[in-house]
Amino acid sequence: MSPSPRPLAAIFDMDGTLVDNMRFHVQAWVALSRGLGLDAPAERFEREFAGMRNEELLPALLGRPVATEELAHLAERKERHYRELYAPHLAPLRGARELLSRLRGAGFGLAVASAAPRANRAFVLDGLGLRPHFAHVIGAEDVSRGKPAPDLFLAAARALGVEPSACVVFEDAVNGILAARAAGMLAVGVSTLTPDAVLREAGAHWVIGDFATLPRAFEQLLFADTV
Repeated sequence: MSPSPRPLAAIFDMDGTLVDNMRFHVQAWVALSRGLGLDAPAERFEREFAGMRNEELLPALLGRPVATEELAHLAERKERHYRELYAPHLAPLRGARELLSRLRGAGFGLAVASAAPRANRAFVLDGLGLRPHFAHVIGAEDVSRGKPAPDLFLAAARALGVEPSACVVFEDAVNGILAARAAGMLAVGVSTLTPDAVLREAGAHWVIGDFATLPRAFEQLLFADTV
């Protein structure tokens, strides 16, 4: 199953991947929905909306076009609530720091590709001191389409100066796995919220629960000279 040759770059989604925070996003979205008089179940945010830009998600949630000012207001209301919920729990996913250091030491180019707003990226990446690991951070403002479109991952590959086929993506959501596969990249599912079987069905080449233990074949692919 292990493709070759060895990847040259690793691209990480942020929410649900570098940090186990998706349940707090879902809580904030459900609270916003109820405040707007909408009955939107948590599962819809977990499966359908995960990885989408707020500019795409809110019109889909409301079922109508949303003016720029209203969109900005609703998005900030939700994101502020999410940060308040998650702040006491802010922590990297198990093994994340060690894997990032190991990848850098092995010469990988590293990037984040996340539809999360700029303030949320700063909250996590700077709050945990993870930003120095990454040569580039690609956000929603850098593309016109969120996941499952491949735009975020393709933009990250361009920034790193590598072909998409030389990239491996770490991603927790179905939309993200679909985006990675559409970009022509290896896809590693991180099952912080979505079950292993669902990630595999979406096209994940491997599935991991965290970064502390990698499948042997995948570890050999990444670190053939050191394993």
